[in-house]
Amino acid sequence: MRHKVAGWKLGRNTSHRRSLLRNLVTSLILEERIETTVPKAKAMRPQVEKMITLGKRGDLAARRRAAAYLMTSAAVDKLFDTISPRFGDREGGYLRIVRSGWQKGDGAEKAFIELLGSEKVQEEKRQKRAEVRAKRA
Repeated sequence: MRHKVAGWKLGRNTSHRRSLLRNLVTSLILEERIETTVPKAKAMRPQVEKMITLGKRGDLAARRRAAAYLMTSAAVDKLFDTISPRFGDREGGYLRIVRSGWQKGDGAEKAFIELLGSEKVQEEKRQKRAEVRAKRA
């Protein structure tokens, strides 16, 4: 029985799991919404919450800790400049996990994990795509 066993193994060894989570967190910060499996989304949620809390601190030490975890400097800049100010008055609960069906190949349950308030960003992206399509036509 799995009583009181903390953490998610995700069928990987330690270094692979850590690398996977770092990549997922970086992608989520850059894109603000990604699709992955439900266990991966649940495993990455605490890491993203910690990164946003670091971003809200905003000092040099917090920026360096975030840079040590995130894979790109663009993700660090976006975290501190655009994402963290959005959650200035909020104490946690920055993410939403929305289940989206099952994967075709192996039947794994898929989910979107997104930052709250990313609906506006997604709508802007859709409008830009529509404008580009209209120009082409």
